[in-house]
Amino acid sequence: MKFLNKLAAALILLAGFPISAAYAALTIEIVGSGANQIPISVVPFAGENALPPGITAVVAADLQRSGLFKIVDPAGVKPEPHDPAEVNYPDWRARGADALAIGSVLPRPDGKLEVRFHLLDAVKQVQLDAYSYVIDRTLARATAHKIADQIYEKLTGDVGVFSTRIAYIVKSGLRYELQVADADGYGAQTVLASKEPIISPSWSPDGTKLAYVSFERKKPIIYVQSLVSGQRQVLAQFKGNNSAPAWSPDGKQLAIVLTKDGSSQIYLINADGSGVKRLGYSSGIDTEPSFSPDGAAIIFTSDRGGSPQIYRMTVSGSGVQRLTFEGNYNVSPRFSPDGKSFTFVQRVNGSSFHVALQDLASGQMQVLTDTRMDEAPSFAPNGKMLLYATEIGGRGVLAAISSDGRVKQRLSTQAGDVREPEWGPLLK
Repeated sequence: MKFLNKLAAALILLAGFPISAAYAALTIEIVGSGANQIPISVVPFAGENALPPGITAVVAADLQRSGLFKIVDPAGVKPEPHDPAEVNYPDWRARGADALAIGSVLPRPDGKLEVRFHLLDAVKQVQLDAYSYVIDRTLARATAHKIADQIYEKLTGDVGVFSTRIAYIVKSGLRYELQVADADGYGAQTVLASKEPIISPSWSPDGTKLAYVSFERKKPIIYVQSLVSGQRQVLAQFKGNNSAPAWSPDGKQLAIVLTKDGSSQIYLINADGSGVKRLGYSSGIDTEPSFSPDGAAIIFTSDRGGSPQIYRMTVSGSGVQRLTFEGNYNVSPRFSPDGKSFTFVQRVNGSSFHVALQDLASGQMQVLTDTRMDEAPSFAPNGKMLLYATEIGGRGVLAAISSDGRVKQRLSTQAGDVREPEWGPLLK
C-alpha cells in the first residue's frame, strides 16, 4: 500500500471474463457500535416464506450492521401484527421498542408479489412511513435493502446506503479477481479475473461502470468496463504508466495519472478517451486524484515537498495548496460526499498505517482506526461510514468504520485476501 507501490509496474495478464458468480460472499462481523442506538423491532412479514431468505432477516441485519439500531426481538408476540390496526403499542413499549417495522408479502395474479411495509413510532403511536413494492421473487433481497434504507432515513435523517454496492479485489492462490457485491457482502460477482494483481477500481457516478488498470499488453493501460454488458474499452494507453483513474461527479471526465511526459502527473481525460489535458507540472510525483463533489477541485498525493502529503488544486490545475502537515507520510486521499472533509492514510510511529479524517475548514485531523496496515479508504455515499482494507492475522480483509470512529465492522471471505475496496454510489 505504500506510496511508491502504487507506481510500481507489475505485468498483469487479464482473462476477460463476463460478469459471473463469485466463489464466496463477504461475511461481516460487527466489532463496535454507536453510543446511542434506536431500539426497533422488525416483525416477520406475513407470507415472507415465499421469498427466501425473507424480508425481515435482511432488514434487521442491515440496521444492526449500521451500529445505530438495537434490534428488539419480536418473538413471543401473538398474534404478530402485519397492519397498523393490529398493533398494541403498549406491548411494544414494554419490550423497549421505540419503533416498529411490520408488513406482508402478497401473491398477485400475474405471478409477481406485492411487498407492503409500515414503519411505526411506538412512543407516539403513529405511522411514520408506508410503502408498497411489486416485485419478482428474485428481487427479495434488493427490496429488503430498500426498506432498510427507508427506515434508516426516516429515523436518522440521513440517506441509507444498504442498497449500494462495493468493489474490491480478492486474491485466492494464484488467482486475482475484481468483484462487486451488495453493501452487505451478498451477491458477489466477478467482473475480471487475472493471474496477476488487479488494482485501482473506480466506480462511475451512475454505478454502471468500473474503471481500472491492467497490464495485459505488457504495460499499464486504463480500461472502463460496463457492469451491465461486460464490455470494456481502453481509456488511456499512453507511453509509460497509465494509472489511478478517478471519475468526475458528472461522469464526463476522469482524472488519471500518466508518465508520458516524464514523472507521474495528473491529467484530465474525457470518458471516451479523448481530450487529454495535463493539470500539474510538479517536479515530484503527483498521484491518487479525487474530485470534490461539485467537480471544482481535486485533492491528490504528492511528494513535491520531500515526503508524500495531500494537496488540493482547482480542476484547471491552479491554486495548489498543501492540506496535511501532521506526520511525514499522508497518502490516498478521498473527498467526503459533502465536500467538507477528506479521508486518507497516515503512517504513525514509522510502521503503522491508519485511516484518518481531516476537516477542510479547520484543518483538524482525527485518526479513526487502530489496526496497523490500513489502506485505500473510501466513503459510503452518505458520508457516515468508510470502507478500507487492512491486514489481520497475515491476511487481507476489508473493514468499515463510522466517520466518528465508534461503529466498526470487519468484512472477510474464506476464499483469500481482500484488498482495494471502493464503495459505489447511491442508486438512481
